Amino acid sequence: MNKLKLIIQREFLAKVRNRTFIIMTFLSPILMIGMIALVTLLTKSSIEKKSMVAFVDESGLFSGDDFNKDKSISFENLSDIGLEKAKIIVDESSHEGLLYIPSYDKIEDIASNIQFFSEDSPSMITISTLESLIDKKLETEKMKLLEIDLVKLEASRVDVNIKMSNFSGVKSSKLINGLKIGIGMGAGYLIMMFILIYGAMVMRSVIEEKTSRIIEVIISSVKPFQLMLGKIFGTALAGLTQFITWGLLMLVIFIGSSYFFGVDLHSGDMAVQPLSVQQMGTDQMDQIAQNETQAIFDELMQLPLISTFVYFILYFVLGYLLYSSLYAAIGAAVDNETDTQQFMLPIMLPLMLGVYIGFATVINDPHGTIATVFSIVPFTSPIVMLMRIPFGVPMWQILTSLLLLLMSFLAVVWVAAKIYRVGILMYGKKINYKELIKWVRY
Repeated sequence: MNKLKLIIQREFLAKVRNRTFIIMTFLSPILMIGMIALVTLLTKSSIEKKSMVAFVDESGLFSGDDFNKDKSISFENLSDIGLEKAKIIVDESSHEGLLYIPSYDKIEDIASNIQFFSEDSPSMITISTLESLIDKKLETEKMKLLEIDLVKLEASRVDVNIKMSNFSGVKSSKLINGLKIGIGMGAGYLIMMFILIYGAMVMRSVIEEKTSRIIEVIISSVKPFQLMLGKIFGTALAGLTQFITWGLLMLVIFIGSSYFFGVDLHSGDMAVQPLSVQQMGTDQMDQIAQNETQAIFDELMQLPLISTFVYFILYFVLGYLLYSSLYAAIGAAVDNETDTQQFMLPIMLPLMLGVYIGFATVINDPHGTIATVFSIVPFTSPIVMLMRIPFGVPMWQILTSLLLLLMSFLAVVWVAAKIYRVGILMYGKKINYKELIKWVRY
């Protein structure tokens, strides 16, 4: 046991004292936040970018007011000069394109013969916006022809806003479902990344020691099984240390940003009053934006964050131990990283399947049969169950999943130890699956 402790300590210190490890531990949260801020900024600038479109209307149905309803596109009316001259002007200008509305007797004919001329392919947002504006205008004209009372039609519209609560009377909102999806997906994605990064780290460590022949000296003092477990646990502790550091840094940034933007984390009351666009001034818009931010914080505080974090640690540890045992076995079986490719697919497939099931099924039906089964199957449960937990999972399913995951880890580590014991001293031999099965039977 003392030897195992020494191996774990050696692996842990070797990882956390590495300069790259230290830099990335403190730099990664800053890079992540910077990347999110950059994407947000680029998206905002893209949305705020205003394009210019000219139009020639031969139908006489459209006026400038019909097009000015959208603020993302400016329109220039060239109907007076005709289509051919308008094409020349637009081609030599910075307009995004020219919209041509022909003249026909029937509205259906107009709708099917509208054209858009441009030198380059127009953006989908521009075409979608134009279709929406024209569609509404032609619908209105069609209803006039059918003598439908537009005033009564408009008055008959009803906006439905379903208020959600559980049978105990506790209210919830649509926002909290989005937060649950975000937390579940984030936790599942994180655990997959941790398995890939730190599992590969264990595998590379084994290959390096094997190729440098240091392993021959080490196993003269310790058993191969102890060495494998020491590497796995030491790297897991280094990964947990890095994860906790990231969590603390993100928490500090989270609290700092909340005070910077003036969000009260202790307030649970919101009083967002509906206002029309015409009634809103700059201060009111700022107030609504602040209230919306406050709503996100309040909804976030209602989630079971502590239990989710505890389950995350449990599934992270067990999932990592399960997969890193296989990584260690592969590292012992090959002589270099190039030879590992043929053994990586069986490890990658369950991880990819877990992510696919999580994104495709858990979001739409977190308590469905597929999501429930794959959240209990050991090789996919670390990802799928973490995506389900924010939506509320019966305790028996969580305990069954954890028990099966633990039993699978013990079974896999037994098989991996067999491969590790033989492969750690095997040099210069190309290994295949048939050979690995022989090693397990030794």
